Amino acid sequence: MGSQGSSVRIGVVGLGNIAQQHIKNVLEGHVTGATLTAICSRTESDYTRGLPAEHFSDYRELIASGLCDAVIVATPTYSHLDVGTAVLDAGLHLMMEKPMGLSVAEGEDLIARANHAGVVAALMLNQRADPLFLRMREIVASGDLGDLIRINWTMTNWFRPEVYFQVSDWRATWRGEGGGVLVNQCIHNLDILQWICGMPSSLRAFCQFGRFHDVEVEDDVTAYLEYENGATGVFVGSTGEAPGTNRFEIIGDAGSLVFDGKALMLGRNEVPTSQFNRETRKMFGMPSSSATPLSIDRAVNQHAILLANFVASILSGERLIAPLEDGLSSLAIANAMLMSTWTDAPVEFPLDAAEYSRLLQQKIDSSVLRTKAQVEVNIDMSSSYR
Repeated sequence: MGSQGSSVRIGVVGLGNIAQQHIKNVLEGHVTGATLTAICSRTESDYTRGLPAEHFSDYRELIASGLCDAVIVATPTYSHLDVGTAVLDAGLHLMMEKPMGLSVAEGEDLIARANHAGVVAALMLNQRADPLFLRMREIVASGDLGDLIRINWTMTNWFRPEVYFQVSDWRATWRGEGGGVLVNQCIHNLDILQWICGMPSSLRAFCQFGRFHDVEVEDDVTAYLEYENGATGVFVGSTGEAPGTNRFEIIGDAGSLVFDGKALMLGRNEVPTSQFNRETRKMFGMPSSSATPLSIDRAVNQHAILLANFVASILSGERLIAPLEDGLSSLAIANAMLMSTWTDAPVEFPLDAAEYSRLLQQKIDSSVLRTKAQVEVNIDMSSSYR
């Protein structure tokens, strides 16, 4: 299905916090070529009645209405496969909120349907628009760091208080979300990790379940990664640590990139470490090196950039920043970390998607959605981004 003139008619399914952020970006004109025409939530409210769009209580009715060229799916994770399938089977363009599904198998199903439909299908991996990560990716891709040796990312400033989980019936349950910190918060970091450094060949992970919160899923993770060239890595994620740390280190034979949560430092060796190691006659010598701080303005509207790119791809064929199929890599890493913990063994890539789905289903079968707490909460979405 095409768009109407130079505008793409957007429908939004799910009206939670992140959906409202997308709607705000469209209505405030941050997404060139997009018009909000339809919304879907279980009930109407003062918020929905104030929007310039037709309201539906059933996503299938929105999809069949003829009011939309494209649909943003911002529902709980457990429904991504069903809603995404309906969008794609109707021939509409799809923007899916992260993660693309509960498992790699669900992601592969959606990708196959998108390819068959021949539509534009994208994933809201908004941190790919962060100028910091764009610069880091550019430097690694240039080869300036040489062969990668070690990668460390400690990402523990995703702190979430208990009320964050209490006000949702599906979040942090196997049935509703398929995981915790890995598939919700750290899915962004896992995407950036592989986007910059490539996929590991295997990993061994240690997840702790409900360590800090009254939840059944993982809220603390430490994983050891191995890469094809012999490089190693460590990834740490948590929603129970405060004040928390965000430190991303990429060490290469010829230099390093270190982000300490505030500033990015580029280190360069005058000669590669491996060369110096074999040629020097100084018993305690080290390669001479320099360190250069890189000034990067990160003040961009990441979500609007991804959504504008999606619309431009529909209208003019602009290359997607985060095509739907790119979501498989981060989801595979998250699935593998859980699988490694459950089996108490390393997991190799490509992930055995069928075996993971079998193990996850065992968790889902005994999972129960919680009763949503009726408490007033202070919601500041800007505080949720890291």
